[in-house]
Amino acid sequence: MNTKVKQVMQTYRRSPFSLAMRVMLIVSIAFTVGILAFILIYILANGIPYITPSLFSMEYTSENVSMLPSIITTLMLVAASLVISMPFGIFTAVYLVEYAAKGSRIVEVIRLTTETLSGIPSIVYGLFGNIFFVTVLGWKYSFLAGVMTISIMILPLIMRTAEEALIAVPQDWRQASFGLGAGNLRTVFKIVLPSAVPGILSGVILAIGRVVGETAALIYTLGTMAKIPDSFFSSGRTLALHMWVLSGEGLHINQAYATAVVLVVIVVAINALSGLVAKKLQRR
Repeated sequence: MNTKVKQVMQTYRRSPFSLAMRVMLIVSIAFTVGILAFILIYILANGIPYITPSLFSMEYTSENVSMLPSIITTLMLVAASLVISMPFGIFTAVYLVEYAAKGSRIVEVIRLTTETLSGIPSIVYGLFGNIFFVTVLGWKYSFLAGVMTISIMILPLIMRTAEEALIAVPQDWRQASFGLGAGNLRTVFKIVLPSAVPGILSGVILAIGRVVGETAALIYTLGTMAKIPDSFFSSGRTLALHMWVLSGEGLHINQAYATAVVLVVIVVAINALSGLVAKKLQRR
């Protein structure tokens, strides 16, 4: 053990820059983990004491600011937006990787557009959704307007991660499939896509996290009605919006912290479940 320590010390003496980079890396990791731990402890300490059964009643009233309608609306929004954005994102990625000519002008334009859309602030998506879906199409503040806006917002994220996952599949697997007589379409759906599922799920997890925590884009499209939408053209409120409204009013700060605790739990649960599914699919 002493010999190993001496060897490490000699290595760092010959290369002080490596030692400095290692120290900076350790400090950065400790700082990041510390900030995350502080935020979680602060939220849990301020929110857990105020989580009561009344916060999970089906009806929101001025006396009882129940978060259950917002939880259900959030889950509905996540499911609906993924149903719309996932097919477009994945099949566009399949076209770019498997069918488009390498170095094609169309491919460059699509990738440039995707990267540009990924960098647009969410409030810009909200303003677009408000002008186009809410005003021009006449959907008003509704669940459908919110879903369409969110679907457009997470589409570039799903598309880029799906594309990278498909690129990571070894080319030899495709060649082996072609050598056995399989066509391009069969190779894509039987070999390439199943192998890329864990990587694609990583993009889906990131997209879910963005949907769950989104407020700016939904204020202008979904609205802030504290009830479960009873139709596509009915307004609603997600959990993040619910927390924003409570904290903005200043009358239910404790309940806002309780909502933040539930929001964190939901995000962690979704990430854990998605990670478990990805691991099982990878083993298969």
